[in-house]
Amino acid sequence: MFKKNPFSYLILSILFDAIGMLSYLIPFFGEFSDFIWAPVSGWIMSKMYSSKQGKMAAVSQTIEELIPGLDVIPTFTLMWIYTFVLKKDD
Repeated sequence: MFKKNPFSYLILSILFDAIGMLSYLIPFFGEFSDFIWAPVSGWIMSKMYSSKQGKMAAVSQTIEELIPGLDVIPTFTLMWIYTFVLKKDD
């Protein structure tokens, strides 16, 4: 779905993590919005990172968004770091 340009992936990852943290701006409604954002963000994660690790990150992203208080974890950015910095090419 997305072209594998590390810089554009980083920008998108930061953007999607920021969207996930927006729920802190509006007290009650914000946590309700996580029920909508959680499956959407999981789907986006699975499309951005289509590897086995990406699928696991998508599940983690969905669960993390559904649990109140865990929105501060930058899952998209952590997956970017894993994919473009830590992962060794085969």
